[in-house]
Amino acid sequence: MINAQHPHSNLPLDLCIVHQSSQWVVADKPAGLLCVPGRGPDKADCLVARVQAQFPSALTVHRLDMATSGLVVFGLGAAMQRQLSISFAERQVHKRYEAVVTGWVDRDAGAINLPLSADWPNRPRQRVNAEHGKPSCTHWQVLTRDETTFTTRLALAPITGRSHQLRVHLAAIGHAILGDALYAEPSVAGAAPRLLLHACGLAFDALPGVSGPLQFQSLTPF
Repeated sequence: MINAQHPHSNLPLDLCIVHQSSQWVVADKPAGLLCVPGRGPDKADCLVARVQAQFPSALTVHRLDMATSGLVVFGLGAAMQRQLSISFAERQVHKRYEAVVTGWVDRDAGAINLPLSADWPNRPRQRVNAEHGKPSCTHWQVLTRDETTFTTRLALAPITGRSHQLRVHLAAIGHAILGDALYAEPSVAGAAPRLLLHACGLAFDALPGVSGPLQFQSLTPF
């Protein structure tokens, strides 16, 4: 845990760095923190600001929803940011999430293939859109089933990276994520103090200066 300094204040801010090298930094974002600044001074605190307080050349490569916790990689400098962005675009980065969803998922593993698009009248919500949506695929596997709470813990591997993809896909098949204020019924949204979705794994097929694949992991905090 690094005690970073916010660039716009004298307040120290916690920053969990999972890995750092001369070319990239992997941070563990807490739930409820923006990845990048929002509009207005009240939304200036964000993961990239905290990372840049310690690593000034860090640049954003990808994002997590504010409500989602877990691993985020930053390139140190524009050249590394570009290389990492290409790796994501060409699907050379493999992401793994854990989620707790409502209900029992009957099968042990499967895939959700539902096209997604923005729900413009209800932004920032996304929706399944068979006519105009972009192809979207999520692989899932059951980790545990809880008889007491009637919930299922899933491992999730998104093949595509659409906005809110995991949340919309799971809600669409009747297994919304606990704590999801956007896509779950009120009883499910209120069943957890936060969105129970965590980016627990990042694996790269290759990175500059590294021979072979590279993996990073974060323990799921729920």
